[in-house]
Amino acid sequence: MTGTGASGARSAVEWLVSVAPDPDACRWEWERNPHGVALLPAGRRWDVLILPAELGYPTLDVLTRLVDRPGPVLADFGDARTGFFVPPGTATRWLGTGVRGAGAGTWIVVPYPGRATGGVRWLVAPDGAGTLTDAALLEMAMHEAAGRIGRAGGES
Repeated sequence: MTGTGASGARSAVEWLVSVAPDPDACRWEWERNPHGVALLPAGRRWDVLILPAELGYPTLDVLTRLVDRPGPVLADFGDARTGFFVPPGTATRWLGTGVRGAGAGTWIVVPYPGRATGGVRWLVAPDGAGTLTDAALLEMAMHEAAGRIGRAGGES
């Protein structure tokens, strides 16, 4: 699911570093950091809604059935959380138990697109065109995923 071609990875890099206070320093960090990650500010081109993995992975499954390509999605170092890239401003308006929002004033650990890292990784890499997941669609996918989890838990 992380696949982007070489030109897609380059345009994804350019899209990501466009939010960095110093894009050259961001590129340098990606090259030099042993984990292959850099910190980027949320709230400029995107916010991130962070779900516990037990809800995030099923939500991503639902999303991929609803749209051809959701926006970027990250998994953290221990696969404990998933982060969905949504339009800026979403984090300040989001109300949801167990969902954390990263918007203006927060920083996100971001791996270089198209490269394997030792920790945080892309489940859906950025496409370079700025595709984000619509917040209403994400909410609907979360509700469907939670319902499935609840039904599966009731069958034991």
